[in-house]
Amino acid sequence: MRLPGADLFGPRTGMDSDLSPVECRSDYDFGFAFNDSNFSDRVLKIEIVADLPDAKSVGDGCSSITEWARNRKRRREDIMKDKAVEVVGQNKDEQVLNFNIPDTENNVAFENQDVEAVVMTEGSPTDAQLDFNQRGDAAGPSSDSSWSMDCSTVLRVKCIYISSAILAAKSLFFHKLFLNGIKESEQRDVTVQIHASEEEALLDLLNFMYCNTLSATRATALLDVLLAADKFKVASCMRYCSRLLRSIPMTCESALLYLDLPSSILMAEAVQPLTDAAKQFLAVKYKEISKFQEEVLKLPLAGIEAVLSSDDLQAASEDTLYDLVLKWARTHYPKLEERKEVLAKQLVRLIRFPYMTCRKLKKVLNCNEFHPELASRVVLEALFFKAETSHRQRAIAAEEPNAVNRRFVERAYKYRPVKVVELELPHQQCVVYLDLKREECAQLFPTGRVYSQAFHLGGQGFFLSAHCNMDQQGTYHCFGLFLGMQEKGSVSFAVDYEFAARSKQTEEYVSKYKGNYTFTGGKAVGYRNLFGVHWKAFIEDDSNNFINGILHLRAELTIRQ
Repeated sequence: MRLPGADLFGPRTGMDSDLSPVECRSDYDFGFAFNDSNFSDRVLKIEIVADLPDAKSVGDGCSSITEWARNRKRRREDIMKDKAVEVVGQNKDEQVLNFNIPDTENNVAFENQDVEAVVMTEGSPTDAQLDFNQRGDAAGPSSDSSWSMDCSTVLRVKCIYISSAILAAKSLFFHKLFLNGIKESEQRDVTVQIHASEEEALLDLLNFMYCNTLSATRATALLDVLLAADKFKVASCMRYCSRLLRSIPMTCESALLYLDLPSSILMAEAVQPLTDAAKQFLAVKYKEISKFQEEVLKLPLAGIEAVLSSDDLQAASEDTLYDLVLKWARTHYPKLEERKEVLAKQLVRLIRFPYMTCRKLKKVLNCNEFHPELASRVVLEALFFKAETSHRQRAIAAEEPNAVNRRFVERAYKYRPVKVVELELPHQQCVVYLDLKREECAQLFPTGRVYSQAFHLGGQGFFLSAHCNMDQQGTYHCFGLFLGMQEKGSVSFAVDYEFAARSKQTEEYVSKYKGNYTFTGGKAVGYRNLFGVHWKAFIEDDSNNFINGILHLRAELTIRQ
């Protein structure tokens, strides 16, 4: 059981994670001890230096998320030039730390850097230094001649009385700093150097470690505190900021910004609910992706990943999503080698190749934007999946329901995937299998229809369409199945066709309707009441037409010379 007021850096239990900000504050409140010498054993000296030239405070004065993000971009190059944490000149009895809140764009800056405090032992700057991330190797001095920031002008110094016990309980950074067992852990004064734009966030963070609450309420201010909490490893504050940010109405701009925070924040368990909410927001916003293609093409990498990860994406087919991914990659990565890398490492796992048509899979094999080995692997995997029976396909998709790579999970396609068997002798013939879930059929009432993906016979494209329509006399609703020919024009095509459906009683396909029709482009033929019953009898729970909630349909097409 966790002691009252203890944080100790570990993830919240299931019980803790559901607490509201108000409930969290009721755990303890040491606000009376903040900056009070009577309850403190150390002094934290905060040296505030001027901001970098032309660098505006990231959060201060920003009225919107968009402006906050713009200021981050403006500061990125200058921030990357400075070490995020540097050692500065010190008195013998002081630990002196520089703390700069990092900034990133497109997850580049600080991707693999440890930006925690470095404490010098007594002696020259080139003597031993200790990296509090404890990577197992000593952090050597910077080769940059400006590492000491001697050129920085200290505008003012804030001295705050602190309790090492309270800060060590809340912050892994201070825990390691005060309890490392070497001389520095016994020193009374610790000096932290920050830019003026970071002052408010750091002070709010220090106050949180005592009171478990923040004065910041605006999204921009909370983001500044979140960055500071990440650097000082205050997991409870990161969780608190994440919760408050989720309570603020999300926009496309804020969702993209949350997904573009430094990688150390994105990987933190405390911030996962925020990033999950951002991904869900984008997935819902662009659910009907065909209506927002231009917007989707302008999304950054994190945005397109969130959209393509959704199972509920309503696309015409996976073929169209594949084309969209290639168009996006060509727009954002005009250089072929860079495009190959981002497709291979980031995007290929989001394309559900098993649900693409065989014709499109052939194009994948010949696409020079994929590494040949990768193209062969995904196409072969897709073909093996297509060769499986329907129930086996569903079992494979269910094997990894929470996996990041959900390539075997079927989306809400406008054109439903089909399985096709083609025969050449004694006649040109194809057998097409179409499976529909009971929920999909129920959604057709009262006038809906659903289409299959295209399939080909004799060089012509065909499709199936399932309808909820009125019977021939117009007296009741019923289930109808139709066969259509894609190509428009003067071409005529004589085809024998037969519709069949599996029965729950025999689990065999039973013929429902046969016919012959000479197709011309854009025409369709079929049967308005395939099962000879009204809609309610067709869809009811004990209907013989569904096996484990699936309606199995088959169409045989034959060309006779």
